[in-house]
Amino acid sequence: MTKFSRCVKEYEKLCRRNDVPEETVMAFLVELSQKERYNLYANFNEEMPAQLEAEFRAGMERILKQEPMAHVLGYSWFYGYKMIVNGNVLIPRYETEELCAQILARTDEYFADLETIECVDIGTGSGAIAIVLAKEEPRIHMRATDISEEALATAMENAKLNEAEIEFTAGDMVKPLIAQNVKLDVLVCNPPYIPAHEEMEKAVVDFEPHVALFGGDDGLFFYREIFRDCRSVMKKKSFMAFEMGWNQREHISALIEETLPECRYEILKDMNGKDRMLFVYFGL
Repeated sequence: MTKFSRCVKEYEKLCRRNDVPEETVMAFLVELSQKERYNLYANFNEEMPAQLEAEFRAGMERILKQEPMAHVLGYSWFYGYKMIVNGNVLIPRYETEELCAQILARTDEYFADLETIECVDIGTGSGAIAIVLAKEEPRIHMRATDISEEALATAMENAKLNEAEIEFTAGDMVKPLIAQNVKLDVLVCNPPYIPAHEEMEKAVVDFEPHVALFGGDDGLFFYREIFRDCRSVMKKKSFMAFEMGWNQREHISALIEETLPECRYEILKDMNGKDRMLFVYFGL
């Protein structure tokens, strides 16, 4: 058996050699051991249990080959909720937590008098956004759609895991909502927005679904789709919320002004000071 400290130092060194963030080592060990970080540090000079060491070494070997830690674990954390992840869905990003917080703040601001807030998450993937909104705002009647049956199966599993009440529908973007004559207070979408030509990290390209990443030649394909059809599903007073690429402000602004000239919109920066969130308002 090996001491915690020796094992951690060994893999931090290997991470530096293999272009993996060395903080991954402690993050992975915390999840595997189910111990708080301070408890691990308090026992750093003790020997690792044999089973834990074997699981840790096997998992780190996969991570050193650029496999995402979330795939090795089989889950990720998002807004404090545990989300099952696999090759059929995008791993939820920390930046998207900020989008959820901004949506929740605006539901309080604009719909304080509504008993029920009709909301949909288009292209739900793992279901992370839909689950957070359904759990954090009891007034929200949550729907979620995705064109991928495999992604929906994962989202349904996550909704069950987190005891979130969500109506799931398979379909392409806004089309299933139009077919059901749904009228919304809030439309949420974290669409694929990476331009097809943009180079990505190996861990992303090799392990995450391309359909959830790339948004056509300029990254705006799915925004165009929604902007074209959204009037059919949005209420007179309502809003849409999107995640966006940090360098898309100019082009996405022009697209909104061309296709939704009657709408007010704002682009918000994330905690790193990058343009990452788009809100479009109908009658608000």
